[in-house]
Amino acid sequence: MDMSKVPQIGQIVRVKQGRDSGKFAVAIGVADQRHVWIADGDKRKFEQPKKKNLIHLELLPAISSEVADSMAESGRVTNGKLRFALKKYVDESMLEAQEKGE
Repeated sequence: MDMSKVPQIGQIVRVKQGRDSGKFAVAIGVADQRHVWIADGDKRKFEQPKKKNLIHLELLPAISSEVADSMAESGRVTNGKLRFALKKYVDESMLEAQEKGE
């Protein structure tokens, strides 16, 4: 299996298929080789993550260290941390797009 396609805990993903297509989420668990558990802390809470097939997700290069550290320490993460990680990523990507003139 291609290692670049294996998501890491805390990795930011963009949903490509389904009701939430175009939205961002954080990978909070790996179910098996083809599926990952995602949550965004807002509509999709940590307590009720969505199981998504990897072919329906775009794995982004950003990994939230706050989420990854929290999951490693306690096995869970707060919904506020998920929202914070996503907002931080979206704000940074918007800033980069403005600098490039997109």
